[in-house]
Amino acid sequence: MAAIYGIPAAANYHTTPTHPTSKQRGYRLCDRCGSVEQPSMRFRLCGGCSQECQKMHWPTHKPICQHTSHQISSSKQQLMGVGINEDIVKGLRKFTSAHATLLGWSGFQALQLKRMPSNVRQHALLIELAYRPSTDSLRRFSIKSTHVVPRTYVTDNDPLVGEDIRRREDRCRKSGGIGTAVIVIQCGEISQVMPVEVDSPSRISWDSREDWTEVLRHFVDSGRTDFKPISTTARGIVYG
Repeated sequence: MAAIYGIPAAANYHTTPTHPTSKQRGYRLCDRCGSVEQPSMRFRLCGGCSQECQKMHWPTHKPICQHTSHQISSSKQQLMGVGINEDIVKGLRKFTSAHATLLGWSGFQALQLKRMPSNVRQHALLIELAYRPSTDSLRRFSIKSTHVVPRTYVTDNDPLVGEDIRRREDRCRKSGGIGTAVIVIQCGEISQVMPVEVDSPSRISWDSREDWTEVLRHFVDSGRTDFKPISTTARGIVYG
């Protein structure tokens, strides 16, 4: 029997889609020290929030960076060979970045981490996309299907990415979290792995939702990146 919800999963679910008139860059966290990117202090494209962090992080980041560059280069050649637009390669990473909050929330719901935190170590969410040429970069992909797969789908097939996930997991657990949720965004033969470090259950306020696929499709198909999840706390409902 399908669950019936009194409120939608997003605070702005029924609002009219709005797109910014000027392109805005999202803020990020330094992968080394955890500092938040600020308008007055932009992160380097490959590195941390300072030269010190960049130098300290480079030994662990270098193999992942080189591996990713090689994978993208090979993918471009394959795509050109079969006549598929190179935008798939460039767009997939932008898609993942633009929908980071929505994808992280979907992974949390798909793996049922509120009820079974141990799932974070066993399973991953695979989101398959369909590509559609469009002048609007936010409408070039649509949700084709979603699957919960063994986490070894990622860690066994790509050792470098698997090692990066384990490193993030160790860091997350040391800070009191339950581990790293793995979301794989895939379009054809091209894929992007998105690790999400998850807080302890006592700090997680998102409700468990079974309608997450519907919400995922709604925001992606609308080309919207303004997803704001609803959390229920002892103080009431919190948006965003």
